[in-house]
Amino acid sequence: MESKYHFNFEDLKVYQKAIEYGELVHEQINHFPKIEDYRLSAQFARAADSIAFNIAEGSGSSDASFLNYLRIARDSSMECVAATTKAYLRNYITFEQSETNRSLLVEINKMLSALMKHLRNKKS
Repeated sequence: MESKYHFNFEDLKVYQKAIEYGELVHEQINHFPKIEDYRLSAQFARAADSIAFNIAEGSGSSDASFLNYLRIARDSSMECVAATTKAYLRNYITFEQSETNRSLLVEINKMLSALMKHLRNKKS
């Protein structure tokens, strides 16, 4: 999406990866059974979207506040690990989809950790 309006957090690779992950989850939950609409589907979508939302929301804050938002984003990514496991165990996603999710979540977590470390080191 090319917009003439730009926000600095959109340059963060971890934000871009989190957006990509949220869209992947959105596509996956479209194939979940109707019974999961207000259960696993909704929870999984909220957790996946929360990663990018918290990066964006915290980016305009002080470094200390941004660190807290990044922790919340990391917590949401861990929630996505559990949601991925549940989706796989219920046969809503394939093993390959589960592995793709987990791989992206590992990458996002590494990126979040690196950004958090950078912010903590700036204070020293």
